[in-house]
Amino acid sequence: MAGEDKRTLAQKMGITRTVIRDPSESDIQLREDRIGRYFRKYLNKFVFDEFSPEFMEKSKAGDLMKGVPIPLRKKDLKAFAGGEGLPMLVIAENMAWVMGCDPHFKHTKDYVAILSKLYNYKLYEGMLKEGRDAAERGAMDDACIHFRAALCMKPDYLHAMYSYARACRAMYLDSGNEEYVGRFKAEALDYFELTTETHPRFAQAYYYLGYAYLNMGLYIKADLTWKEFLRFSRNGKDKKEIRKRLEQLAEPVQIEQGYNDVMSGRYEEGLARLEPFLKSRFESWWPLHYYLGVAYEMTGRRGQAVASFKRVLTMNASHIETMEELAAIYRQEGDRENRRKYEQKIELIRKNTQEDQKALKKEILEEDKKLREREPENQKPEFIEEIKSEDPEEKTVGKHRIKRLDKKK
Repeated sequence: MAGEDKRTLAQKMGITRTVIRDPSESDIQLREDRIGRYFRKYLNKFVFDEFSPEFMEKSKAGDLMKGVPIPLRKKDLKAFAGGEGLPMLVIAENMAWVMGCDPHFKHTKDYVAILSKLYNYKLYEGMLKEGRDAAERGAMDDACIHFRAALCMKPDYLHAMYSYARACRAMYLDSGNEEYVGRFKAEALDYFELTTETHPRFAQAYYYLGYAYLNMGLYIKADLTWKEFLRFSRNGKDKKEIRKRLEQLAEPVQIEQGYNDVMSGRYEEGLARLEPFLKSRFESWWPLHYYLGVAYEMTGRRGQAVASFKRVLTMNASHIETMEELAAIYRQEGDRENRRKYEQKIELIRKNTQEDQKALKKEILEEDKKLREREPENQKPEFIEEIKSEDPEEKTVGKHRIKRLDKKK
């Protein structure tokens, strides 16, 4: 019919995916793994086998099993030794652990294909439940690994995306290690963003994402994000809380808009927005004085610029950008003494920063060494030579003999 509106209901409501990322950024099997280094130690608890031809022939996923190693925990070997076999669901759980520890593992795609054929969506829903149960008892590594495994099965699985982001958030809030906090904070932020992009009607992701932006000083983003939360949430208590937060954000949002004016070259507009806050509770915010200084300098008010930049340094004595602005001003004025003073300070701060970075790197390497000593890595993983018996109903697989991959069969 001519003129018929063919938009979906969501589109008619104005709910669309405004951002669709490339799989290299959204698929956990392909994207950078910021936090995998903290889980790979658990892979040392596994040995590997291969499905026998007989078992593959009887399995409905047999065509996918050829050449694929079976992960087995060392505790599983007793069941094999006794001949009673091992439930296939136990092997599925082991596959989930391996995928969750390292989504880039060379056989992750094989595991996903096998498990999808055997169990379909019920398995990744089970992984989600395992993860949530682990989180409730405080086993956050366990929880995170299961959420990552579910995302290997289905990268856009709403509840796994959200639960994974929440788990990463809880883990960095409970740590005092700077490197650890930085990695988990970045992962949490990215997955809250991915969740809102992929499932734009899911309110709670906006709730936590708004707080993440707020803690980063991104007030405009927090404001916009929380307005989306209010649009979709039905939680009266949370909505009341966020309305109060938005009221508190009104002035910081104006200040950030002033910063953006200055950075975009709209200096007079920036001054008009920012100068009123010099007589407000935000007078002690050093970025306010820094951006005012830039705007003053770019509009020819050099005396006010110098005063603003020096005010910054009374609040943030090591702010290099401010020192660079002052050094540039004194260079133009031919004031060699003051120019050299700030250039020397910049050089000293950069040197100290480099030394701090070296010390942090050394600390990280020492922590990694201690971790390896506590969880010694096998240079060659153990390998189960063969399976002696199979259950035609795919419920169990049986006996084994262990050998090393570095030994000839």
